Amino acid sequence: MVSAICGTGTKRAIHSFEKKPTPRLIVSLLFVLLAYATTAQAQGYLAEAFRSAPPEELSAAIREALLEEGVRVTGPSGILCELWLRKAIPIQLEENKELGVSFGQIAEGTLVGAVRFPAGVVDFRRGRVKPGVYTLRFALNPVDGNHLGVAPQRDFLLLGLAQMDTNPANVPREEMYALSRKALGSTHPSVWSMGAAHEPPAKLPAMQHHEEEDHRLLLFRAQLQPEQGAGKHVVFALVVVGYAPES
Repeated sequence: MVSAICGTGTKRAIHSFEKKPTPRLIVSLLFVLLAYATTAQAQGYLAEAFRSAPPEELSAAIREALLEEGVRVTGPSGILCELWLRKAIPIQLEENKELGVSFGQIAEGTLVGAVRFPAGVVDFRRGRVKPGVYTLRFALNPVDGNHLGVAPQRDFLLLGLAQMDTNPANVPREEMYALSRKALGSTHPSVWSMGAAHEPPAKLPAMQHHEEEDHRLLLFRAQLQPEQGAGKHVVFALVVVGYAPES
């Protein structure tokens, strides 16, 4: 900070600053820090909760299954997405404990929520998603040579067109894939990488930036509910900006 404000200066100037900063210099420092914070915020992504009923584009049955509180992600160009979670995500009796599975309690094809994109976005495999409202269903990355190294975990959410995916009940894997291919208008489903949040902040929802992969993650709580007994909260970490390494 000394070099940024004082230039290359002499050792005497630096020594004087360290020994006794002047009020004018302190004010200058505060202005620089404020400007830096404002710029960083403007260039970043923010997450916030908001009160709103699920979109009318969804079927009545799907809307009934969702919370009337959403999570909004805002980026440099405005609203990136708005997400509504299921009130209680049903979990299966036998947990999948295969390597790389973060949420083995959730069966593939389970409705997790819905999302609205005000503008076109790009998914985890660089598929171009049109503006609109979509369902979100849980899926696992297939264990085959075509999907090695896609993500450190196998958990994903797949998009489905709101007007085609109208029943909150679980759907078979192949049906889910077909719904997602139609949503993307491609031969590949629209996939969104999701894992467990490590050391999430106390205040949620929140955004995290993983610099190594340049991924922007949305962290939010979800309620998992067994058929019997008390439910529990987990924290999902969903990649909303960023791509698979090989895509």
